[in-house]
Amino acid sequence: MSNIQFHVGDITKLAVDAIVNAANSSLLGGGGVDGAIHRAAGPRLLEECRTLNGCRTGEAKITGGYNLPAKHVIHTVGPIYSGSKYDAEDLRNCYWNSLEVARNNDLHSIAFPGISTGVYGYPKREAAEIALATVKEWLQKHADYEMEVTIVNFSQADYEVYKGITG
Repeated sequence: MSNIQFHVGDITKLAVDAIVNAANSSLLGGGGVDGAIHRAAGPRLLEECRTLNGCRTGEAKITGGYNLPAKHVIHTVGPIYSGSKYDAEDLRNCYWNSLEVARNNDLHSIAFPGISTGVYGYPKREAAEIALATVKEWLQKHADYEMEVTIVNFSQADYEVYKGITG
C-alpha cells in the first residue's frame, strides 16, 4: 500500500530509494537543498551530473546517491515563480515526472523537498497544495505500484503549511 508521510529535518539524512533534488537547470549544484545534496553526496555526484547535459524545468533525471543514505538522487528543476499559469503546470510536472522516474527505475520510496519554495519564490501554501494534489493523483493512477512518499519540510513552520492543508 502506498502512502504519504511528512518529515521535518534534513532530506540528505533519509535512507530511502531516492531523494529529490530541487536543482537548477545546469544540475551542477547551487544553494539551498541543491547545495546540501551535492555536499552530502560528495564529488562523484557532480561528476555524474556533468554527463546529463542539464535539465529543463519540470523534467527529472536520476543519478546515484553516492555518499548519501539514499540510493539515488532524482533531480528536477522547478519553476522560478512569476505568477503565470505555467508555474503551476511546471511545478506539477516536477512531482509527476520525479515519481515516473522512480517507478521506471523500480524504486519504491521517495522523499521530496518543497520544490521552488526557496530562492525560486513559489508561495509555500500554493506549492504545497500542488505537491499534495499531484502526489495523490499519481498514487491513485498507479494504485498497483507500491510507493512510499515522504514530504520533507526544512522547518516546523513549513510542516505547519502542509498540516493546514491535510488537516
